[in-house]
Amino acid sequence: MVIPISTLYVGLNGLIALVLSYIVAMERAKTRTWHGATQTEVVNQPNYLEDLNPWAAFVEHYTQKTVATKSSDDGVLQRKIRAHGNFIEYVPLGLLFMIALELMSCPPWLLWLMGSALTLGRIAHAWGLIKTYGPSPGRAIGFFLTWFVYCIGVGASIYYGMIGLL
Repeated sequence: MVIPISTLYVGLNGLIALVLSYIVAMERAKTRTWHGATQTEVVNQPNYLEDLNPWAAFVEHYTQKTVATKSSDDGVLQRKIRAHGNFIEYVPLGLLFMIALELMSCPPWLLWLMGSALTLGRIAHAWGLIKTYGPSPGRAIGFFLTWFVYCIGVGASIYYGMIGLL
């Protein structure tokens, strides 16, 4: 069975995950925080600049030439990590709802609604989380749209599952 709507949203959300991953990697390079989210979390880890292996030397050389580094922790790295983590926590189940429902031949309009709400909600949430500290309209919109998809997904999956059993 072909499931084009779910496949489209798997691809779109995969692209968003890739972009968020890149955003985190670039912030790590800027802050030189290779493990953890803040400098205080990595204080007991070895300084990779002291005795560079060839790979670390390459990364350091590339970073110095291409990425503007920061000298202080402004909390942005932690927010970017959380935006990516939050996306990875919520999107797979939302997409799984869609795949299961499409395989159960639910109405396409429901899949379009769920996919659009999930994708737009996760973009809004990530944007709000990265750009502001604390509550923000983007985070609220993202939270509500994602939970909307979860509520619809739960209800529709139970409904179609029961119909399939009968």
